[in-house]
Amino acid sequence: MDSKPSAITANYTASLSALKDDHRLRGLKPRAGIDFTSNDYLGLANAPRMKKAVLAALEAGTSIGAGGSRLLRGNCEEHERLEAEAAQFFGAESALFFGGGYVANFAVLTTLPQRGDLLVLDALVHASIHEGARAGRADFRISEHNDPQSVEDTICGWRAKGGAGRIWIVAESLYSMDGDFAPLEDLIAIAHQYDAFLMVDEAHATGVFGKQGRGLTALYGGRENLLVVHTCGKALGAAGALVTASRALRDFMVNRCRPFIFATAPSPLIAVAVREAFSILQDEPERQQRLDKLVAFTHQEIGLRGLSSPSQSQIVPYVVGDNARVMQIASALQTRGFDVRGIRPPTVPAGTARLRISVTLNVREDDVRAMLDALAEETRGWSR
Repeated sequence: MDSKPSAITANYTASLSALKDDHRLRGLKPRAGIDFTSNDYLGLANAPRMKKAVLAALEAGTSIGAGGSRLLRGNCEEHERLEAEAAQFFGAESALFFGGGYVANFAVLTTLPQRGDLLVLDALVHASIHEGARAGRADFRISEHNDPQSVEDTICGWRAKGGAGRIWIVAESLYSMDGDFAPLEDLIAIAHQYDAFLMVDEAHATGVFGKQGRGLTALYGGRENLLVVHTCGKALGAAGALVTASRALRDFMVNRCRPFIFATAPSPLIAVAVREAFSILQDEPERQQRLDKLVAFTHQEIGLRGLSSPSQSQIVPYVVGDNARVMQIASALQTRGFDVRGIRPPTVPAGTARLRISVTLNVREDDVRAMLDALAEETRGWSR
């Protein structure tokens, strides 16, 4: 049968051309240069202990694949051991393991909030949260970023118009593109006042903040109305995500969550790796301490060069604004041996294209100095 690929794919080709014209066309690039891009904040992804733990599990007979969903034969001892340890580590009643942070956020928001409920999302929460809200049963509203008053006003406005269901407040503890922190104390108070659930995505805080890397929600652990998503593929150096919540919410997800029920379970080897990451966090607190020191050093060096960033965390945004210009700067830095990437809309709001500089234990102070010197040189004489 004759086919006309050019006609069949014309609309896709046109869309790609439009992205290229706007300097937003993306492509996959191999790893190269000194790492100022990854989320491997504690350098665990290649840690010898992580590799040794996985190899030992393989030699002991642990399978590579789970072979099925958790409700069939895919429920492995390694999954259950991880969930039990995660609940204890994070101070929660229970935990449930998913294949990744995106699917975990999507799964929670398409399962737990019910028809007639309200989701109040911070404007800058991750795309997976927005997608989960759109695909779920509940109504949703967007509150101003890191503005507790906006959250409360949104709730009150919804109630005034007859909204009577349960309220879910959703935030990230540390925002992935701005590097700023959520006002968790205020959000906890609002959730208490309005008998609401608070869902917090700790993707970029787990392993980095809190005692032994337990995250910024560790102070509030065990609350019945608190649900937390801990990504395992960033500072924990592995993959997957853990949802910590009350036993009732966990059991409801096991019974009603389609992304959990109908998905092949994560590799048991990944569960082993995450458990080893927990052990490393407890045995090697110097990793957190070294990262804290390196982050403080980075921000100090930024100031010394007359550069600026609104962040005080390991995520350092350098806002450029123009899509073409940010990619030019990123390319220049890559040519000089530094893996720094440009971030453009829709990942960030229009007009805020930026370099997202990530500080990890994969670099040294000398690397930071050299990268910032290069950034200062590449942007000298240019006004944002």
